[in-house]
Amino acid sequence: MGASNNGNFDRLTGVKQFDVTGKVLLIPDMAPFAARALAACFRAVGVNARIMKTYDGLALGKEFTSGKECFPCQVTLGDILSFLKGEKERLGPAFKPERYVYFLPEADGPCRFGMYNKMQRLVLDRFEEFRDVPITYVSTRNSYSADAIMPPKASSIFRKLSYAAIIIADIMDRTVWRVRPYEIRQGITDSFMEKALAAVMEEIEESGASLKLKKLNDLTEDIASTAATFIDTRKPRRPIIGIVGEIYVRTHPDSNQQIARLVERLGGEVVIASIAEWINYITYDMARDQKRLLRLAWLNRDFASVRELAPKFTATQIEKYYQLFRQHRSYSRALKHLDIQKDHRIGTLEKRLDRNNLYNFDVGTEAGLSIGAALEQVHEGFDGVINVFPFTCMPSAITTAVLKPLLNRMRMPYLDAPYDGAIQPNREIALRTFMYQAAQRRESRIAGKNRNDRRHVIPDNDHKRDSSGGIPDRNSRGSHP
Repeated sequence: MGASNNGNFDRLTGVKQFDVTGKVLLIPDMAPFAARALAACFRAVGVNARIMKTYDGLALGKEFTSGKECFPCQVTLGDILSFLKGEKERLGPAFKPERYVYFLPEADGPCRFGMYNKMQRLVLDRFEEFRDVPITYVSTRNSYSADAIMPPKASSIFRKLSYAAIIIADIMDRTVWRVRPYEIRQGITDSFMEKALAAVMEEIEESGASLKLKKLNDLTEDIASTAATFIDTRKPRRPIIGIVGEIYVRTHPDSNQQIARLVERLGGEVVIASIAEWINYITYDMARDQKRLLRLAWLNRDFASVRELAPKFTATQIEKYYQLFRQHRSYSRALKHLDIQKDHRIGTLEKRLDRNNLYNFDVGTEAGLSIGAALEQVHEGFDGVINVFPFTCMPSAITTAVLKPLLNRMRMPYLDAPYDGAIQPNREIALRTFMYQAAQRRESRIAGKNRNDRRHVIPDNDHKRDSSGGIPDRNSRGSHP
């Protein structure tokens, strides 16, 4: 399918959903483990998916944007332009733009993310040689269903498999963050996890289509048990830093200038909000909307709408509980060997927001997740919170407005970390100051010096962890937060 150059409307038809089987599906990089696991899931159902090299094309992305766009828009635009230019140079006359499809999901709501693919379509159309590269997507409007981009049977398999793969990718991330600060030999964790990712991808491609997920969970347990042996138990537990914020920048190491590694270098241990958290939220929010519409239809005696909505609401509820079940199955295997942080339940986050009248999920965006997650991290005994986001991000500005004064009253170290590709001259100084505060908070909690401030500071949770940095005793794992 080619995109015409006869007016905006025709050009925008280059962003549509269609069967991508037989095409080369180009996926922007984001969270390194999750993106590659997702590509493997596509390949498992017969779609030739490739992860594009990322961030090298940032100058191109900035060249064709005004600076008013969200930073991830510039990064992903640079990635696709750089990739296509490289392919054209490599293949010469054999370059056929119609064999590629650019995959860029979208979201419904006030965030600019929902317009990335439309804007990028206009940019691609400025290049004669790239006008026939279509853009396809999945959307939050139907909980990222893949029904419109592949055959029904493949779509059903892909939906279950990709969710399971993202859970495993989240666990791999959390394994790295738990082990790397305490590793017995520098670099051993990253080296091992690179091989582990290759094994996970191979397993997904070989057996994923059968949905025999026990093999993937077995592999997850093997990864966690092996990584646990890399911990030097003589090293004391570090301050634990929760990272929340906009999903792309917080999980894309180049966009956030390797903030996880920098926090580790400055003496901390990080836990970044997961990819699955966002997917769970989309399903949870869809169920909330359906429940509201169902209630209104019942009150209005609109029984035709009730009959239409009831099966959809039931299906969404089943999906919601399936997601919880799948997370439990995978996390429980890893937790046998390593005390990684479990994921937050979306319902728990909503209750925490409602309890203090801080925010409402009806407003939408990631702000509710970030605010709720930060408060849960206070409850779980974390020592600091960093809000990572693109410069000028509206949901993250809301998060800052709520969290900054609130956590200050709770005496919880908090730091805003906006990114637009530039290196902020005071970045490391700000992080060093933040980490000093986090270390003080940890020492204070452990020493019990904050007992007179129970109204604001949640009781220490370290009795549920091995403060030596080692693996907790098997008999204590049942109390893991």
